[in-house]
Amino acid sequence: MIFFGSLLRSPPLYSEPSGFRALLHVAIERLCQRYKLALSFAVCLCLAAPVHASHPDTYLDTKTPMISTASDNQPIDDNAAVEATVNENTLTIENVKNINGLAPASLWQPELKEPSLYALLDAEFSADRGDRQRAVAIYKQQSFKEDATVVFERALSLSLRNERVEDSLQFAKTWQDQNPDHVPAWFYVAHLALRAHDYILAGETLNRILRYDPRADLSEILIGIYPNNDDDKRELLAALQPLDSEQNASLSVLKAGLLYQFNEPEVAIVHINRALDRQPDYVPFITLKADILRKIVTAETVINYVSQARLRNPDSKSLYLYEIRYLLDLKQSEQAWKLLLEAHNRFSDDAEITLLAALVSLDVEEYASADELLNMLAKSPAYLDQAYYYLGISAERQQQFDQAKTYLNGVMQEDLVLEARRKVVAFELLDDDVDAAIATLEKLRKDFTVFAPDAFVMQADILWQQNESDEALRLLTRAARKYPDNEMLLFARAQLLDDKEDYIVKRTLLNHLQALDPSNLSYQLSYAQLLLANERSSEQGLALATAIIKIHYDDPRYDNELHLQALNILASNALANKNYQQVIDYLQTPYDVLPTLRSGALLLRAYQGLGNNERVEALLADLQQRFSFGQHNINDRIQLY
Repeated sequence: MIFFGSLLRSPPLYSEPSGFRALLHVAIERLCQRYKLALSFAVCLCLAAPVHASHPDTYLDTKTPMISTASDNQPIDDNAAVEATVNENTLTIENVKNINGLAPASLWQPELKEPSLYALLDAEFSADRGDRQRAVAIYKQQSFKEDATVVFERALSLSLRNERVEDSLQFAKTWQDQNPDHVPAWFYVAHLALRAHDYILAGETLNRILRYDPRADLSEILIGIYPNNDDDKRELLAALQPLDSEQNASLSVLKAGLLYQFNEPEVAIVHINRALDRQPDYVPFITLKADILRKIVTAETVINYVSQARLRNPDSKSLYLYEIRYLLDLKQSEQAWKLLLEAHNRFSDDAEITLLAALVSLDVEEYASADELLNMLAKSPAYLDQAYYYLGISAERQQQFDQAKTYLNGVMQEDLVLEARRKVVAFELLDDDVDAAIATLEKLRKDFTVFAPDAFVMQADILWQQNESDEALRLLTRAARKYPDNEMLLFARAQLLDDKEDYIVKRTLLNHLQALDPSNLSYQLSYAQLLLANERSSEQGLALATAIIKIHYDDPRYDNELHLQALNILASNALANKNYQQVIDYLQTPYDVLPTLRSGALLLRAYQGLGNNERVEALLADLQQRFSFGQHNINDRIQLY
């Protein structure tokens, strides 16, 4: 089995003193054996070599590049090794300085067949000084000498860190062509060809490796090479298909993964089974087979397969989590919860398992279990905030609102604190304690300035609900001066402006927001409403709202709330134009699926306009029942629409 990958993962050699010493040791020993130089000479050479010495600056794209420079108007082969002609005891720094370009050319020897220690030292010093291009060029040039495997690997390592992958591939392929029997180079070329999406070369090289060793470990070659787009995946699969992977687990699993993604599970299962024949208890292979099975067998069969694999590997947390998450996908929360408690008992110190068990306990309304698990989790500083947040959720669901506020006020983790305080504000408003709600928001602004705009918007919303629209608008105006580039504040302010009385200001704000974010559907919809409120036949307003309701539910831009708002805006415009049937066409189905007071009120007025008293009475009764309003209140609400 061939080892591969340390080269591609290792940091540069000049940052590893031990690696550098090892390379020097190998190079010095080689030169000493050839020229019988004393070790002290190499040390002197390292210390005395001036940084301005002439060296190769470019890598010529040939198999055996020749690079030379000139010093003192004399051509000097920069790759020549220096051989001392004086006795070791008489060698001095001045001798070395003279040798380094100041002495007559007769001191330079003809080009070496093996790598030059001088050149390698110069390359390392160049790399250490940040001149990576020079270091790569020298190393590449020296790697084409005889017996230069270590130099090649260092050259490739530097190339991978400082050049395009295509350049590294070209260098590795050229070196491998010159050294066809160096097996590790095949692995390097295969990996780089895959990264460079040269799937023809990758297939040829992988085939060569498999002929040499059908069971070769290809896992390192395949790390980080999985294509991102379908075209590359198809090319890779086409390159791999002719390769005999029957005895090679890593190649089999790669084929299986690609076939699975291209919805060929029946063929994929053949390849993953081959991989499992070689490594039957390797968890990633097991979970990939489970993924494939999910496309061709029943859920019960998949669960049985994973469960059996988990029993064979009782210490595999991954298999527990796979089965649990699959059960949750199947909406089998009770079974998932029981398995989670089993996993928690086995992995009692695993916070991830504990947290997941607590959340599923909440989901199945096992609050005692959830609270016990979360209190255990709260003992870990890293999970304290999450524990408090979900303890607050648990208390809320049990209608223990004071307890919920206590926990949620204790949450200080930045990604949870905003939602935690939002819930606290909701509880305080539930108690009609507006002052406490505003105090919570003011403290949030003080403690977490990053959430100050959110706090201002929430406070303005509270003021608006208290029929203090003017105060809310003043608050947002002050906040916008403090945070002039915050879109949330600008949009909230625009929402409070009247469509007709503040038309110019609101239009200016919305145009500015659309310029900042042209794809924002909320800005577009608000602008459509503004236009239609001032001109019933506005083509732009109708086009903007209609475009939003035409967004399909599986489109990433789809938002159910915005969709309903757009329908209401179009229905309001149709109602204003006395097109009652169109109002019904817009809203009857959405109201049946997800009834809202505004949609119901618009529908009621449309049926009144048509004189359909039977539907009016039925809908009025439904509104009274759903939204707990009496006849008088319903009529007041209807007038708003």
